[in-house]
Amino acid sequence: MKKYNFNAGPSMLPREVIENTAKQCLEFQDTGLSLMEISHRAKYFQPVLDEAEDLIKELLEVPEGYKVLFLGGGASLEFCMIPFNFLIKKAAYLNTGVWAKKAMKEAKMFGEVVEVASSADANYTYIPKDWTCPADVDYLHVTSNNTIYGTEIRKDFDVPVPMICDMSSDIFSRPIDVAKYDVIYGGAQKNLAMAGVTLVILKTDKLGRAPREIPTMLDYRTHVDKGSMFNTPPVVPIYSALETLRWLKANGGMVAMDKLAKQRAEIVYGEIDRNKLFRGTVAEEDRSLMNICFVMNDEYKELEKPFFDFATERGMVGLKGHRSVGGFRASCYNAQTIEGVEALVKCMKDFEANH
Repeated sequence: MKKYNFNAGPSMLPREVIENTAKQCLEFQDTGLSLMEISHRAKYFQPVLDEAEDLIKELLEVPEGYKVLFLGGGASLEFCMIPFNFLIKKAAYLNTGVWAKKAMKEAKMFGEVVEVASSADANYTYIPKDWTCPADVDYLHVTSNNTIYGTEIRKDFDVPVPMICDMSSDIFSRPIDVAKYDVIYGGAQKNLAMAGVTLVILKTDKLGRAPREIPTMLDYRTHVDKGSMFNTPPVVPIYSALETLRWLKANGGMVAMDKLAKQRAEIVYGEIDRNKLFRGTVAEEDRSLMNICFVMNDEYKELEKPFFDFATERGMVGLKGHRSVGGFRASCYNAQTIEGVEALVKCMKDFEANH
């Protein structure tokens, strides 16, 4: 039976990315060695880093003055590294869910944190509106896509201070104006690569201003100076990122990914809104195109497990919603196909017909 992967992360990757990476794990570029065992200092690995960085800059139209880094620790380590390196006195955070709260918690160790707005009052089912960013903060931190709740900020804010964004789960899904951000970061296991590498795109002219001594590994200057090679980088995940970046370029780049994301979401949300058994959980204007969350309507609540079992029998993988929300979550990152979402919709229609 064909499987359709809706996992929230680690998530679906393009098949050719998996196959090409697997091939290099058997033997890397006719070296007689596996990608898993080559030295990161070997002359044949540096071109992997260089090409990956060049493709990121090309696909996202990264302006001069920015550096691309491949680090470890996931976005969770960046929650700490951001204030360590950039918080001087006070920082502002937009609280849109669990990951934003975790980032705020870390920042409070380094200075004052201002919560400019929050949607906690409705279990983060909407993006706060009509908030104002203080002009006297060192930066504003936002989380662009919220995997747990299914909300997304699909635009680049205009604010009077440096902006930092956790784009773990929607980077490379649309064109972005990188110049509006001082730092963009994210774990790679959604739209970029297998788990194990963290992407950071940062403006270098603000480094070195924080009034504290920073441990070597947590200082962005260390990794900028050494080109992501201060210590052994995650070689295989970086290579899988390179293959994904090649795939993104070959398939039309950010404009094409944006169009495809909207097509997939229209298909799934359209069925959620039509089908009497289901309802969406998020304010319509803030619905994520990456993580589509829905539940059974109240009068059909007892059908939640039967539907999950039915969908599983049809080859749907990873549909269960996060424990704090319940219901279902169809994650539709770049690699998800129209065939995949249409299979899910048919599953929903068939289940409705049976009940």
